[in-house]
Amino acid sequence: MIIITMQAPKAKTIVLAVSAVILCNQRDILLQERVDNGMWPLPGGGMEPGETVEDAIKREVMEETGLVVVVKKLVGIYSDPNHVIKYADGEVRQQFSICFLCEVIDGSIRTSHESKRVAFVPLRDLHTIHIHESQIIRIQDALSDKNQPFLR
Repeated sequence: MIIITMQAPKAKTIVLAVSAVILCNQRDILLQERVDNGMWPLPGGGMEPGETVEDAIKREVMEETGLVVVVKKLVGIYSDPNHVIKYADGEVRQQFSICFLCEVIDGSIRTSHESKRVAFVPLRDLHTIHIHESQIIRIQDALSDKNQPFLR
């Protein structure tokens, strides 16, 4: 469950996460439909000890989608203290995510234990799927002409 309001519970932890915007022909974006909540996020996840952020995004994309990517640029760093995630086990975490624009260089699309489906979704259809506003912001930032990373 993601809560973004002034009434959100106070975050107890911050965990570094990474996410990838992966486009196909500037018309479609790679998303995965999650098993746990039915939402369609960008591929990504938590960074593990001993990894660089670049290693983390490459690993997460491979694990979740079956695709091998290269990082093209940093889209932004997202750390809004009002974006709080409350997990089923009671953990309350503040968002802290680094988003990258990536390009596929190898692999075949497949699902993981976390996903029902992995697909390139037409950008024009994003309003028709269950996608969180934070993901839309990252996608819009990646599609902007801004050369500097966003700090949100």
